[in-house]
Amino acid sequence: MNFKTITFLLAMAVASPAFAQQAGPTTDLSKVEGGVFSVDKGHAKIIFSYSHFGYSTSYGLFTNFDAKLTFDPKAPTASTLEATINLDGIETLVAKLNEHLKTADFFDTAKFPSASFKSTKVTVTGPATGTVTGDLTLHGVTKPVTLDVTFNGGGTNMAKKYDLGFNATGHVKRSDFGLGAYVPMVGDDVALTISAEFDRVQ
Repeated sequence: MNFKTITFLLAMAVASPAFAQQAGPTTDLSKVEGGVFSVDKGHAKIIFSYSHFGYSTSYGLFTNFDAKLTFDPKAPTASTLEATINLDGIETLVAKLNEHLKTADFFDTAKFPSASFKSTKVTVTGPATGTVTGDLTLHGVTKPVTLDVTFNGGGTNMAKKYDLGFNATGHVKRSDFGLGAYVPMVGDDVALTISAEFDRVQ
């Protein structure tokens, strides 16, 4: 057994109790803590997808966004969510497409650098599911959007911060927001897939 192996085993032995204490998140609302939470940008993504001429599905994402969540496990329907998305941070993994989407043909980020979402209604549909309806402001247009939400649970992470986690899905008709270039060849329906962790700030 060499020195590196011994060092690794010693490190694991020291770390194991700390990992053992991490029971993972719980979706039992009687055990979940509430408060005001801020999105953890390192563990949050908004993924969008749409049909490209019917031949394939194109994908992109936003990772640069701020969100504030007020969550009450005793009254989930009273919870609120506000988010601001930096549209200039769009990423499709195709540099030319990134730049095209920022032009006046689409998002026109020089004029509309961000989008925002503000919840107006929260509905509980199951023990760990619900819907969040809110006003999405995009490209200077405000329209209601409803997201189907799954609560992944709450708990204390390895950094001793209290976290909440959620996944969500939804759909947006881009022409409703004045983003109808190349419809119907390029799909009008944009599917949203969102996953985010929130750290409690108070």
